[in-house]
Amino acid sequence: MPVIHTHVSVKTTPEQREALKAAYGKAITAVPGKSEGWLMCPFEDDMPIYFAGGNDKPAAYVEVNVFGHSVPKGAWEKLTEQIMAALSSELGIPQDRTYIRYTATTDWGWNGGNF
Repeated sequence: MPVIHTHVSVKTTPEQREALKAAYGKAITAVPGKSEGWLMCPFEDDMPIYFAGGNDKPAAYVEVNVFGHSVPKGAWEKLTEQIMAALSSELGIPQDRTYIRYTATTDWGWNGGNF
């Protein structure tokens, strides 16, 4: 049950979102037991994102949520590298204007119930 929720200040095309989704599908395998088979990727684009006091340059905020108690730090580090690389190459968003927040939780609902 991983979710990678992407908020970006730039407008995106369906092709760019598809490319990011594909990159995220490969990247999520860095987390033990996770795969693209359960990955959800909501995208929000063309958002005003103020970073360092202004919104005059592209920026991104990404939330990564997974079902579980904890994730090895090395897995998060690999995800950071791959997510930031994808945002930079697909949307031109600099890595120094991107924040990623990671959460692992066992409080997860799906299909009318909770795990």
